[in-house]
Amino acid sequence: SSYRCPHSSSFLIMSSPSSSSDSSLLLKIAAFFGATGVGLGAIGAHALKATLTKRGTLDSWHVATNYQIVHAVALLGLAANSDKISPTAGKLLAIGTTMFSGSIYGLALGIGPRAILGPTTPIGGMLIISGWAMVGLTLDSKSKDN
Repeated sequence: SSYRCPHSSSFLIMSSPSSSSDSSLLLKIAAFFGATGVGLGAIGAHALKATLTKRGTLDSWHVATNYQIVHAVALLGLAANSDKISPTAGKLLAIGTTMFSGSIYGLALGIGPRAILGPTTPIGGMLIISGWAMVGLTLDSKSKDN
Protein backbone atom coordinates (compact mmCIF):
# COMPACT_ATOMS: atom_id res chain seq x y z
CA SER A 1 0.00 0.00 0.00
CA SER A 2 1.01 3.61 -0.32
CA TYR A 3 0.06 7.00 1.07
CA ARG A 4 -0.40 9.96 -1.24
CA CYS A 5 0.45 13.28 0.36
CA PRO A 6 -2.55 15.58 -0.25
CA HIS A 7 -0.27 18.58 -0.93
CA SER A 8 2.09 17.02 -3.46
CA SER A 9 2.41 14.26 -6.02
CA SER A 10 4.72 12.27 -3.70
CA PHE A 11 4.02 8.77 -2.46
CA LEU A 12 5.29 7.12 0.70
CA ILE A 13 5.76 3.40 0.17
CA MET A 14 4.30 1.61 3.16
CA SER A 15 4.91 -2.02 2.30
CA SER A 16 7.35 -4.16 0.36
CA PRO A 17 6.04 -5.03 -3.08
CA SER A 18 7.21 -8.04 -5.00
CA SER A 19 10.68 -8.25 -6.51
CA SER A 20 9.30 -7.52 -9.98
CA SER A 21 7.47 -4.38 -8.88
CA ASP A 22 10.52 -3.36 -6.78
CA SER A 23 12.64 -3.63 -9.90
CA SER A 24 10.11 -1.66 -11.95
CA LEU A 25 9.90 1.08 -9.31
CA LEU A 26 13.71 1.33 -9.07
CA LEU A 27 13.96 1.58 -12.86
CA LYS A 28 11.40 4.39 -12.94
CA ILE A 29 13.16 6.28 -10.16
CA ALA A 30 16.53 5.73 -11.84
CA ALA A 31 15.17 7.07 -15.14
CA PHE A 32 13.68 10.09 -13.38
CA PHE A 33 16.90 10.79 -11.45
CA GLY A 34 18.99 10.37 -14.60
CA ALA A 35 16.85 12.59 -16.81
CA THR A 36 16.37 15.33 -14.23
CA GLY A 37 20.00 15.12 -13.09
CA VAL A 38 21.27 15.73 -16.62
CA GLY A 39 18.66 18.45 -17.14
CA LEU A 40 19.45 20.23 -13.89
CA GLY A 41 23.16 19.92 -14.61
CA ALA A 42 22.65 21.62 -17.97
CA ILE A 43 20.43 24.32 -16.48
CA GLY A 44 23.04 24.98 -13.80
CA ALA A 45 25.83 25.15 -16.36
CA HIS A 46 23.96 27.51 -18.66
CA ALA A 47 20.70 29.21 -17.65
CA LEU A 48 21.51 29.49 -13.94
CA LYS A 49 25.29 29.79 -14.16
CA ALA A 50 25.39 33.54 -13.53
CA THR A 51 22.93 33.29 -10.63
CA LEU A 52 24.72 30.35 -9.01
CA THR A 53 28.12 31.98 -9.51
CA LYS A 54 26.89 35.25 -7.99
CA ARG A 55 25.48 33.35 -4.99
CA GLY A 56 28.70 31.30 -4.70
CA THR A 57 26.74 28.05 -5.01
CA LEU A 58 27.75 26.71 -8.43
CA ASP A 59 29.97 24.04 -6.84
CA SER A 60 27.12 22.97 -4.56
CA TRP A 61 24.84 22.64 -7.60
CA HIS A 62 27.45 20.40 -9.25
CA VAL A 63 27.64 18.21 -6.12
CA ALA A 64 23.84 17.81 -6.13
CA THR A 65 23.70 16.83 -9.81
CA ASN A 66 26.66 14.46 -9.47
CA TYR A 67 25.11 12.63 -6.52
CA GLN A 68 21.78 12.46 -8.31
CA ILE A 69 23.28 10.97 -11.48
CA VAL A 70 25.56 8.55 -9.63
CA HIS A 71 22.60 7.26 -7.65
CA ALA A 72 20.48 6.97 -10.80
CA VAL A 73 23.09 4.51 -12.08
CA ALA A 74 23.24 2.78 -8.68
CA LEU A 75 19.46 2.28 -8.75
CA LEU A 76 19.77 0.71 -12.21
CA GLY A 77 22.22 -1.78 -10.71
CA LEU A 78 19.91 -2.49 -7.80
CA ALA A 79 16.99 -3.01 -10.16
CA ALA A 80 19.04 -5.51 -12.15
CA ASN A 81 19.82 -7.38 -8.93
CA SER A 82 16.51 -6.93 -7.10
CA ASP A 83 16.34 -10.66 -6.38
CA LYS A 84 19.62 -10.44 -4.41
CA ILE A 85 19.24 -7.15 -2.56
CA SER A 86 16.68 -5.96 -0.01
CA PRO A 87 14.20 -3.50 -1.52
CA THR A 88 14.88 -1.32 1.50
CA ALA A 89 18.34 -0.49 0.11
CA GLY A 90 16.91 1.05 -3.03
CA LYS A 91 14.25 2.95 -1.09
CA LEU A 92 16.89 4.39 1.24
CA LEU A 93 19.05 5.45 -1.71
CA ALA A 94 16.10 7.00 -3.52
CA ILE A 95 14.73 8.90 -0.52
CA GLY A 96 18.22 9.92 0.60
CA THR A 97 19.18 11.18 -2.85
CA THR A 98 15.94 13.14 -3.13
CA MET A 99 16.54 14.77 0.25
CA PHE A 100 20.27 15.34 -0.28
CA SER A 101 20.24 16.70 -3.81
CA GLY A 102 16.85 18.37 -3.51
CA SER A 103 17.84 20.34 -0.44
CA ILE A 104 21.09 21.44 -2.07
CA TYR A 105 19.19 22.69 -5.14
CA GLY A 106 16.93 24.73 -2.89
CA LEU A 107 19.81 26.09 -0.83
CA ALA A 108 21.84 26.92 -3.94
CA LEU A 109 18.98 29.01 -5.32
CA GLY A 110 17.90 30.43 -1.97
CA ILE A 111 14.48 28.79 -2.34
CA GLY A 112 12.69 27.45 0.71
CA PRO A 113 13.33 27.82 4.41
CA ARG A 114 17.04 27.44 5.16
CA ALA A 115 16.19 26.19 8.66
CA ILE A 116 14.52 23.13 7.10
CA LEU A 117 16.66 22.62 4.00
CA GLY A 118 19.97 22.90 5.87
CA PRO A 119 19.36 19.89 8.16
CA THR A 120 17.70 17.96 5.32
CA THR A 121 21.00 17.63 3.44
CA PRO A 122 22.86 15.58 6.09
CA ILE A 123 19.76 13.52 6.85
CA GLY A 124 19.57 12.65 3.16
CA GLY A 125 23.28 11.83 3.23
CA MET A 126 22.77 9.48 6.18
CA LEU A 127 19.95 7.72 4.32
CA ILE A 128 22.25 7.31 1.30
CA ILE A 129 24.96 5.84 3.53
CA SER A 130 22.37 3.54 5.12
CA GLY A 131 21.22 2.40 1.68
CA TRP A 132 24.76 1.52 0.65
CA ALA A 133 25.28 -0.31 3.96
CA MET A 134 22.06 -2.24 3.32
CA VAL A 135 23.37 -3.22 -0.13
CA GLY A 136 26.54 -4.59 1.44
CA LEU A 137 24.75 -6.39 4.26
CA THR A 138 22.16 -7.91 1.93
CA LEU A 139 24.75 -9.13 -0.58
CA ASP A 140 26.78 -10.67 2.22
CA SER A 141 23.81 -12.54 3.68
CA LYS A 142 22.53 -13.65 0.26
CA SER A 143 25.94 -15.03 -0.79
CA LYS A 144 26.05 -17.16 2.38
CA ASP A 145 22.64 -18.62 1.54
CA ASN A 146 23.70 -19.75 -1.95
